[in-house]
Amino acid sequence: MLTQQDLEKSPLFQDISYEEYLRMLTCFQAVRRSFRTDELVYDFAAPKNDAVGIVERGEAALIRIDEEGVSTVMEDLNPGGVFGRTLAFAGAGQDSLEVVARTPCDVLFIDYAHILKRCEHACTHHSLLVQNMLRLMADKAQALSMRVDVLSRRSIREKLLCCFRQMAGDSGKNTFTLPFSLSTLADYIATDRSAMMRELKRLREEGIVSSDGRRFTLHL
Repeated sequence: MLTQQDLEKSPLFQDISYEEYLRMLTCFQAVRRSFRTDELVYDFAAPKNDAVGIVERGEAALIRIDEEGVSTVMEDLNPGGVFGRTLAFAGAGQDSLEVVARTPCDVLFIDYAHILKRCEHACTHHSLLVQNMLRLMADKAQALSMRVDVLSRRSIREKLLCCFRQMAGDSGKNTFTLPFSLSTLADYIATDRSAMMRELKRLREEGIVSSDGRRFTLHL
């Protein structure tokens, strides 16, 4: 199960105490499963798969696979991270969405119907969970809009600068820290890592961007 520290960081359980969380596991008939590295955790195309997954231990990733087999990381999932069919947008054509374990991980599954059904005891924390779920869906819709803005740019340079402007805007200053590795950044902007690194080098040489590890400063 989630530690108290991870629970406090999980957007799904915002304002819900650890004691209430433990009671909810029984109330919602939660099921816990363990996965090995690279094992499929969740297939969005699977029939009757309406469960909401919560990462309790380890790391996973939400991945889109297009009809040519090219994988793109849509979201990194750490302890407290949430995923599910109700929290994602279906791909077009033959594209598919999957959650894959990046490291050995434990995932808690709650059937979506148990979250939405009326609580027999009118528990305050049940209502809070529904509110958090709706807010989470709105946040993910906004994140998708930002991702579409990045992917709509034609060149690698434009994608990088758009992404960096978004991160700078979120941090409120021109210096920010990448929330993921450079390899994941290449996946995020849907481009080849080597080509992206060459473009990053040019941006540094032109004085548009400076960096120290994952810490970047945008000079615009």
